[in-house]
Amino acid sequence: MSELIKLHNVSLKAADMVEEGRVHKALYSDPAIFEQELDKVFNHTWVFIGHESEVPEAGSYKTAWVGRQPVILSRDRKMNLHVLQNRCRHRGATVCEGRKGKTKSFTCPYHGWGYALDGELRALPKPEEYEGVLDKAELPLMRLRHESYRGMVFATFRDDIEPLESFLGGAKKWIDLFMKQGGGYPVKVLGEHRFNFPGNWKIQLENTTDAYHFPIIHKSFVSSLDDATADIFDFLHGDGFVEDLGNGHSVMVMIPELIDLEADLDQPIPERFSELAAALREEGRSEEEVKRLVRAAHGTGFNLNLFPNVSCSMAFFRVLRPVSVNETEIQHVALGGEGAPLPFNRKRMRLHEHFQGPMGFGTPDDGEAWERVQKGSLAGTDGWILVNRGMGKLRQSADGNVAGAVCSETGMRGAYRQYKKMMAAAEE
Repeated sequence: MSELIKLHNVSLKAADMVEEGRVHKALYSDPAIFEQELDKVFNHTWVFIGHESEVPEAGSYKTAWVGRQPVILSRDRKMNLHVLQNRCRHRGATVCEGRKGKTKSFTCPYHGWGYALDGELRALPKPEEYEGVLDKAELPLMRLRHESYRGMVFATFRDDIEPLESFLGGAKKWIDLFMKQGGGYPVKVLGEHRFNFPGNWKIQLENTTDAYHFPIIHKSFVSSLDDATADIFDFLHGDGFVEDLGNGHSVMVMIPELIDLEADLDQPIPERFSELAAALREEGRSEEEVKRLVRAAHGTGFNLNLFPNVSCSMAFFRVLRPVSVNETEIQHVALGGEGAPLPFNRKRMRLHEHFQGPMGFGTPDDGEAWERVQKGSLAGTDGWILVNRGMGKLRQSADGNVAGAVCSETGMRGAYRQYKKMMAAAEE
């Protein structure tokens, strides 16, 4: 399979198709480049697998993906977490097909090999036939290195990679802030929905650090809001910013007053949350807790992009999975508080459904835009995609990072810089 693209009779590799202010459209549509990405990006970095709250008890599991490779996140009887390749060591069939649930073990449906929650091979039919030729201790499900930060579980195929916290770097501060939306309770997953769109994974990678599209694509969402809330989402000319956090990560702050959900709790409760406040008071909650929960209910005022596959997007996780060069699966994960009052979690779900849900005002419009970008990438032979907005107006953030206005493409350039680094290493 060719690793080269011909442009004006010049051969370019994938890394050459990323320049500081533009990327070539072939990155969206060339199958050979996509196959390289699966290995050189997804198999060589930390990839988000899920949240610890999705496997809350001994025997809990969920299935996930690292690129195109199926894995299982499981919790054993000692409450330890494991990330296992979802592949029987005998003939290679998957040993778990459920998205999530609870089990005592994983059993291959083909020949009945049974594995413990930690991946150890425990049983197989007619073991006498393997006498002298097989040692069960040598054939566990293959394990991936995994680490967690604030309940977010990441895994990698590389044992020699830097620690997760080092990889996250400047993004850790923003993950800490994001997790405050539990309203004083630990954040937990409330539910999820998934859909596929006919486009490349990098189109979506760009989207959650792109404020420029919001007033155009999301007119229907803004029109569904009351005037006070609509004013909050009119942020293109505000004091927001996009900051490059390194290693491909970035944060886009749209509503600066909602960076820290535990600050300014003495502010009046907005009218749109009056019913939630009343329900919490009826439960006997203190006024301090009511204000904290109400403020946390609508989520943060920023999107945090973590390269390569997850965004902590205002109030939810958006997880991408590359399926093919022109197909990507998106998982939207609704978040609430573990042990939080029912009215709070219910409000969080309704707000999630309003924008991110399959019948919401945001997701369908985004999906159509992504599909159109993919279609457009097939036009012409030498087209470049611009990611240069704001390049001439950069500044240094309070944390010493490169930053630009909220509508700048600073985050996209940071992601592509990491992409280029990884793909260039592949070509050496």
